Amino acid sequence: MIKIAPSILASNFLCLKDEIISVEKAGADLIHFDVMDGHFVDNITFGPMILAQAKNCVNIDFDVHLMVQNPSKFIPWYAKAGADIITFHLEASNNPMTEINLIKSFGLKVGISVKPQTDVNELLPYIDYIDLILIMSVNPGFGGQSFNTDTLNRISKVKEMIKNNNIFIEVDGGINKENAKLCIEKGADILVAGTTIFKSENYKKIIDELKGV
Repeated sequence: MIKIAPSILASNFLCLKDEIISVEKAGADLIHFDVMDGHFVDNITFGPMILAQAKNCVNIDFDVHLMVQNPSKFIPWYAKAGADIITFHLEASNNPMTEINLIKSFGLKVGISVKPQTDVNELLPYIDYIDLILIMSVNPGFGGQSFNTDTLNRISKVKEMIKNNNIFIEVDGGINKENAKLCIEKGADILVAGTTIFKSENYKKIIDELKGV
């Protein structure tokens, strides 16, 4: 079944605890936790202390998406703070196996993300070592952007690439109930949704619609 990962980047930060609890009750499968450093992207978001406290509020996994330069510096901080999955950007790494092995050393699942402009074939050398591929359907850095329809072909390519490997395909950026269905048809397993969920009046209704329930 498709999994939904609400991105708390779009939540009300003044009520973050309540927001996280609310989406868990509404049927979220993961919490998507965007980490931005002001260098790899032009925004700054959540530190590891926020993750550590947020983990105490709910009983679902945290999917930590590192949009940072030098991801190896950040990985131990977020691993120790309670991440369940750590995803780093292929474009931010000089040797992705370094980050892959470091994440695995903490016993966590490993994800690699690619920007819309990055050729997904660059992921091929790492297919046997990772648990998740995060396909960005917008340029990383800010929520509320529109979905890039080229993403659908990229999902298909990645689906063919991973073949029988047990790898989740995650899609992030501009997800709504219309394009969610198209992403699922192409092979997506996890949909990250921020604005669509947190700007709605009924989290459960939206999450169910995104899942196709």
